[in-house]
Amino acid sequence: EDLEYQSGFGNHFSSEAIAGALPRGQNSPLICPFGLYAEQISGTSFTSPRKLNQRSWLYRIKPSVTHEPFWPRDSSHKKLVSEFDGSNTVANPTQLRWKPVDIPDTPTDFIDGLFTICGAGSSFLRHGYAIHMYTANKSMDNCAFCNADGDFLVVPQQGRLWITTECGRLQVSPGEIAVLPQGFRFVVDLPDGPSRGYVAEVFGANGLAASRDFLAPTAWFEEHPRPGFTIVQKFGGELFNARQDFSPFNVVAWHGNYVPYKYDLSKFCPYNTVLVDHGDPSINTVLTAPTDKPGVALLDFVIFPSRWLVAEHTFRPPYYHRNCMSEFMGLIYGGYEAKADGFLPGGASLHSCMTPHGPDTKTYEATIARGYEAGPHKITDTMAFMFESFLMPRTCPWVLESPFRDHDYYQCWVGLKSHFS
Repeated sequence: EDLEYQSGFGNHFSSEAIAGALPRGQNSPLICPFGLYAEQISGTSFTSPRKLNQRSWLYRIKPSVTHEPFWPRDSSHKKLVSEFDGSNTVANPTQLRWKPVDIPDTPTDFIDGLFTICGAGSSFLRHGYAIHMYTANKSMDNCAFCNADGDFLVVPQQGRLWITTECGRLQVSPGEIAVLPQGFRFVVDLPDGPSRGYVAEVFGANGLAASRDFLAPTAWFEEHPRPGFTIVQKFGGELFNARQDFSPFNVVAWHGNYVPYKYDLSKFCPYNTVLVDHGDPSINTVLTAPTDKPGVALLDFVIFPSRWLVAEHTFRPPYYHRNCMSEFMGLIYGGYEAKADGFLPGGASLHSCMTPHGPDTKTYEATIARGYEAGPHKITDTMAFMFESFLMPRTCPWVLESPFRDHDYYQCWVGLKSHFS
């Protein structure tokens, strides 16, 4: 709780753990202050326009290049996917829903607890996305994770995460999110023990979230030797190990606009109608990964927080619809207004491109029964979210065969009857 952060979205930040550690007047002097090494990390190509360029300069005790060659790491479950085609995933237009996945009994950290639900595209072609979930019961030990495939958006549902990055430390609680950009090395510790959550990954933003509420870490470093320290790198969906004898978190100072950050979802300001009907859920977009086509997202992160419903003569829950975008939903806490039963915190649902979905029978009938006299109503103590993409997802076979899949999901609409008169 006593961590210090820098606020802003898309800003150029500067941070020093030791005063004077940042070079003045240039990025790469012949000799950096305190004998540090200058190292740049780039999130965009060098030829990107200046306004789109993302990069940071890190001033570290030893450069990150100082490690042994990588070798393949044996995954404990073989359930990480970054290339989505007919050889490893399934096209399935059926409405899908899963109950919360159990925390494993055997010792499992964030890396080994990460598994893919669905996705589209290819990490090697640098286009697409993947949606994962994680269940973990132990902190990462003498190792760090690095994702070369894309950016991670982490949504914890149970248990806080203490995330140490090369730019500093983030404490992320359920109800907050963290963005870990491609290439940064990080460690996930579990101060509360067992943890569960969701992860969106884009291979390759803002809504009504205030820029000042996005928090970037301040510089923090450790210097002591770490014999046998392992860097676990995700590359093309496969995991590789490399050993080094020091901590990667030896950055004494840094500056730039390519940084990890976090955001408290309770600070989001939802907008709504003040007379009739209601807007598309995209009005609740917190972050977006855009495509080259204006208004079309590779992946949107949309939330459904506590808010007032006041529209007159209006069916207030989400309407029935078919969408050219595909929607993966998760629930962090509380209940979801369109599903009276079955959609539980820690669970998930997937409604793919043009697959119809909407409120269940119980929600529809209860809404109609209230009639036109329903006054203003506040939805409280809830936080649902959606990952939405224009790419059609392919689903991993293990989640279709999972014991946590709700095979009776379709029955929540079976009771919808004709009211035609």
